[in-house]
Amino acid sequence: MARLQRRRFSESADVRRFPRGRVDVVELDDIVVGRMTYEPGWRWSTDVKPIAGTPTCQYHHVGITLEGQLRVQMPDGTELELGPGDVFDIPPGHDAWVVGDNPWVSVDFEAMRTYGREADQRDERVLASILFTDIVESTEIAGGLGAARWRELLAQHNELAERAVDRYRGVLVKTTGDGILARFESAEGAVRAGVAARDVLKTVDLEIRAGIHAGEVSLAAGDIRGLPVHLAARIMALGGPGEILVSSTVRDLLDGTSLAFEDRGTHELKGIPGARTVYAVRS
Repeated sequence: MARLQRRRFSESADVRRFPRGRVDVVELDDIVVGRMTYEPGWRWSTDVKPIAGTPTCQYHHVGITLEGQLRVQMPDGTELELGPGDVFDIPPGHDAWVVGDNPWVSVDFEAMRTYGREADQRDERVLASILFTDIVESTEIAGGLGAARWRELLAQHNELAERAVDRYRGVLVKTTGDGILARFESAEGAVRAGVAARDVLKTVDLEIRAGIHAGEVSLAAGDIRGLPVHLAARIMALGGPGEILVSSTVRDLLDGTSLAFEDRGTHELKGIPGARTVYAVRS
């Protein structure tokens, strides 16, 4: 439950330093906010890449610039310069550098849980419900529409699916080409987001299937790892058009809710030992 509170960056106990930069991090219960300060000459690919261990920054940044200028470059060459008062949304897969002789200072509300930490400090494990979706017969649809129209439809799919995830307080981890991977603190939220995504995507003539499992996962830059992720993907693969399938773990967590399920039998899932019982969410 939300409560009235405040924190000060100047009193932060979590200060992450790297060459020509620092991040002061504060936590408001489950909300993590950071103040990023990059000195003149700072560049992600020079100063943070050795810490991150990835070719580009894999974090999604959403925030506001307070001081200075920062230039951001995406893999396709698109660039954007940010200055004081600019509210920004920077997708994963970028490089960035400070422009001019003044530090760039910003507040980031999205990426601060593990950004700027050494690799051995970033393997944070959390209990989560994992939602995997994909578009049924996406290859055939793409072939029939052509590349340009398929890109437009896929962008629409991603936007509508992300709205469904946000509505039920989930975190969109990434898009997967023809689906999404998201995590939720609540198993019920994961199921209801899957149902909401399925229903809204029907309005643009797309059928999806979804798989949901719950367990401990490791948080990494722009991704999550662990057996629950693989289980959710394997469960999803069993589904037909419009089906939302869940593991017995999720089914047990939702006892006492208004959600209803149908037993879909026991299955051997590829690469995962032991038979697993799968349930379908009733419409």
